[in-house]
Amino acid sequence: MNRRSLLLATAAVACALSLPLVAVAQPDYPTRPVRVVVPFPAGGTSDLMGRLIADVLGRQLGQPFVVENKGGAGGAIGTEQAARAPADGYTLLLSGIGSNAIIHGFTPKPSYDSGQDFVHISQLAAGPNVLVVNPAFPAKTFGEFIAWVKANPGKFNYGQVNASSGHVTTEYLKQVAGLDMVGIPYKGGAPALNDVLAGQINGMFTNQDAALPHVQAGKLRALAVTSVKRNPLYPDVPTVAESGYPDFSAVSWTGLSAPKGTPPAIVHRLETAMKQGFGDPAARAKLEASGFVVVASDSDGYTRFVRGEIARWEQVVQKAGMTLN
Repeated sequence: MNRRSLLLATAAVACALSLPLVAVAQPDYPTRPVRVVVPFPAGGTSDLMGRLIADVLGRQLGQPFVVENKGGAGGAIGTEQAARAPADGYTLLLSGIGSNAIIHGFTPKPSYDSGQDFVHISQLAAGPNVLVVNPAFPAKTFGEFIAWVKANPGKFNYGQVNASSGHVTTEYLKQVAGLDMVGIPYKGGAPALNDVLAGQINGMFTNQDAALPHVQAGKLRALAVTSVKRNPLYPDVPTVAESGYPDFSAVSWTGLSAPKGTPPAIVHRLETAMKQGFGDPAARAKLEASGFVVVASDSDGYTRFVRGEIARWEQVVQKAGMTLN
């Protein structure tokens, strides 16, 4: 065999030997169950979102997607574990505003970087915070609320769940409107909302799904929502932006992310499954019934959104001098 024939034969053998390796490296994902880390305890809104995603992806992709709750430190513990997991598509993260944006404004910062340590696959949904007050509070509209607070500095007390979306939304409004209000610390949103219902505190910003049944029952008065557009389940409640504070926007959001380095083919498959799965009216209806707006974005769009949210809330948190204590 001459030198040219030998080289051709060697190349052919090498090519043949590489084919099984390529097949192994790019499997028909998924071929086994996938873990979805929800960085909060079972039973809350994040848990329900994670289970909805797991159900939809399981039906779309033909393998079980299993929720694993890893709560603690405002979502940081589970999020860090997901960031350090193998980037093979078999560990995913339910990402959200608290543990993937707000937390980066605090000192000390988390041991992960949401802008760099994850591939953000698809934003699932977003929902506004709602400013609610006890019906005994004198203000009947958002404009009256602003006027009352300015006329009575330091007298409006609100429920404050440290580092929550409601907490930073309140600080954001205080900054843009020049308000002097007093936060009453709570360990969770439910106890704070119960005290608003009981008239122990005046009001608070809370997630739209938590407030909705109480507003509908007349036990709370909704004064404003923080989305850019009015929320379909709060059609008569104005936005903060339309009430004299243009560009004001503060929404709670959730989506699906994966550790940095997850293969693009797997990311694309998951992104497509999210968009197709939540394009189904039945899947969307479960979220829309609680006032969420379904986004089902692509990976590029979600990545830009997360990085923008990190920058926005870093500025608010640092200007307010907020701490995690």
